[in-house]
Amino acid sequence: MAANYISPISMDALSSLCSELDKNNSIKKTDYEKYHVKRGLRNSDGTGVMAGLTRICSVEGYYILDGERIPKEGKLSYRGYDINDIVSACIKDDRFGFEEVAWLLLFGELPTEQQLISLREVIAECRALPDEFVEDMIMKNPSKDIMNKMARCVMMLYSFDENPDDISIPNVLRQSLQLIAQMPTIMNSAYQVKRRAFYNKTMFLHPIRKEQATAEYILNQLRPDRKFTHDEARLLDICLMLHADHGGGNNSTFSTRVLTSSGTDTYSAITAGIGSLKGPRHGGANLRVSAQMREIMEVLPDSTDPSQVKDYLVKILNKEAGDKSGLIYGMGHAVYTKSDPRAVILKENARKLAYEKGFEKEFKTLENIEFLTPQVFNEVKGVDKVMCANVDLYSGLVYKVLGIPEDLYTPLFATARITGWCAHRLEELSSGGKIMRPAYKSVSHTKKFVDISQRKEK
Repeated sequence: MAANYISPISMDALSSLCSELDKNNSIKKTDYEKYHVKRGLRNSDGTGVMAGLTRICSVEGYYILDGERIPKEGKLSYRGYDINDIVSACIKDDRFGFEEVAWLLLFGELPTEQQLISLREVIAECRALPDEFVEDMIMKNPSKDIMNKMARCVMMLYSFDENPDDISIPNVLRQSLQLIAQMPTIMNSAYQVKRRAFYNKTMFLHPIRKEQATAEYILNQLRPDRKFTHDEARLLDICLMLHADHGGGNNSTFSTRVLTSSGTDTYSAITAGIGSLKGPRHGGANLRVSAQMREIMEVLPDSTDPSQVKDYLVKILNKEAGDKSGLIYGMGHAVYTKSDPRAVILKENARKLAYEKGFEKEFKTLENIEFLTPQVFNEVKGVDKVMCANVDLYSGLVYKVLGIPEDLYTPLFATARITGWCAHRLEELSSGGKIMRPAYKSVSHTKKFVDISQRKEK
């Protein structure tokens, strides 16, 4: 068991300090309205503030007509290519597509057969971590959270780079390709060490098989017997393709671009993306969905019964059930309204394998949540809001069907999304040109300095 660090700061001291902190850190909501602050970089109608331009990815879920936001079916495009067409072509030809998507996002066009072969060869050669890295950087300091360990490992790779601070395009492209290749290795190594340190289970570190696609490589590394079916690997490959990018405005990609605009190194910028994605309001939402579904199935006699699920969703919205937040996880999105194409694709491709592996009840439970939530939201909140399932509603079940532990739900997201982060970093370096520096208005009052001998507690 890993040793715990005990903070020398007592809870009583923290309580006192927090009281002091609370006195001067609360800002009235009316002040935000008074100064027309766009909280969360959102306009009053919920749309995002225009902060930049990109040629990498387009996320569409509505259109504006006469100043009104009109819902439409969701569309996700990589470099102008509809994600539905990309995934459908890979399924039709029975080939793995994540590497193809990586080329597309990085270079802007679909690869030729020879370009794709070359990329796969580069990725295969770069999967291994530096000598003694796993032993020194991961085994000696196991982490309870894989995302935090992945962030630390990315930062530590800075020390193994002979030219880490060079932000020229050739050097950053080299770093990007290496990190894209190494992320699955980092993820699995961190998880295996956690198994040993915190679960008292056997740790498996398998040799790298260079001929495998990324989806195959991940399953090969995770499974003790290294066995998996082609259908399992293909479903995971679809997940990786769908998670590879989601425009420049999502929180983790925006974080990466913000740090990139400062001129910092690749390892720092990518670590920022990982830290952002970990958050439960972003990539960590799939864990909330899993916890929510688990509770619904435990509490209800039959979670495939729509009437029972509907009654429970009402309790969740009324903060009487769930985590008492009033949120139904996996439903709704900042951009998508009528549909999230990622959720649609995952649902279509997961059903067969889910039923075959005995997860029919879980699948039907999620379908009930997807179908009933807009209706319940209208009845409880009195708002006729167009709402759809987002990718998180089904991604957790897909991982469960594939036998992937919950510890890795968000890390898998990061393993795919690093492709988009690197593409956006390269675009920011190529055409950004200015450090991002939005304005914050001070609402504090001018005060006269008081000598320390005259100060009194308030």
